[in-house]
Amino acid sequence: MTQRKQVDAEPGNKKIQNAASAGLYALLVLLALWVMRDFIPAVAWAGVIAIALWPLLQRLETPHGSRARRVGVALLLTAAVALFVVLPFALVITQAARESHDFIEWFKQAEASGIPLPGLAEHLPFGAQVVSWWQENLAGPLHDSPFIKGLHVEAAVTAGRHFGAVAAHGLILFGFMLLTLFVIFQAGSRMSGNLVKATHRGFGAGGALLASQMTAAVRGTVAGLVVVGIGEGALLGIAYAITGVPHATLLGLLTAIAAMLPFCAPVIFCGAALWLFAQGATAGAIGVVVFGFIVVLIAEHFVRPLLIGSSTRLPFLLVLFGILGGAQTFGLLGLFIGPALMTVLTVLWRDWVGQD
Repeated sequence: MTQRKQVDAEPGNKKIQNAASAGLYALLVLLALWVMRDFIPAVAWAGVIAIALWPLLQRLETPHGSRARRVGVALLLTAAVALFVVLPFALVITQAARESHDFIEWFKQAEASGIPLPGLAEHLPFGAQVVSWWQENLAGPLHDSPFIKGLHVEAAVTAGRHFGAVAAHGLILFGFMLLTLFVIFQAGSRMSGNLVKATHRGFGAGGALLASQMTAAVRGTVAGLVVVGIGEGALLGIAYAITGVPHATLLGLLTAIAAMLPFCAPVIFCGAALWLFAQGATAGAIGVVVFGFIVVLIAEHFVRPLLIGSSTRLPFLLVLFGILGGAQTFGLLGLFIGPALMTVLTVLWRDWVGQD
């Protein structure tokens, strides 16, 4: 009788042990994530970039390549990513350094004699109010300007310190992102195989398929944002050069960076058109605006949804909601997370209604 009770108690004890083990594992995982919480964005960015470049990594790798080759390929791809991110900022800083002397001279002159009123101001909406405010605050010597006196130096210094702290934090995260990316690239197909096995074991065949589709969504989003952004920047850079906008190459680069964010390119090319209009080049300004909106319309409504949606069969509206909603919720990283989450929603819906 006692032996039978022991046998009956064993399944109950086994369930308790399994539940306790699961709770302990979950607690340890959450504790580990909390410890590395400040570096999770760096790991997430490294994961997104690794997913986007994984087909290229597989082409460069050999099935039985040496460890030195794996390290070399990892270094090459990591250096390419670093150069792709650092080069635009380096060009902007270099150009700013070149223009700093002229800016300092202009500021000294403005401080002594004021800033002349642009002829464009009179034609703006509420032009009379704009002209009156300009004459009162900026047309005379700046050291006597009520507007300049109203600026708080302490607030400017605090803002500068805050910007410096944010920039330093960003550089640290960027360094850890590159380190994480190098480790991922070095692990290569071995890490990919282990992740597939773990997903299949934990969530079954359906979970593994869903993870594969989410990966495709991230890769398609990178192509849709980055490639289309570079294309917009190149086309508008040519338009800047033709219409005589100064520093057309640099401005095209800034346009490409802005175009990687949905509907942000008009901020740059409308600013360039405004400069042309202020210089009297009305035809060039109109041409830049019209050409810019045509490029943005084609890129945002046809090319980008095609690149992102074709990889996961996402409708245009879900692509748009995924990008904009993801950016609003998670920041820049959400641009890539959003479409992946929309993929989950689409797959679950298709499974629910039985659609292939």
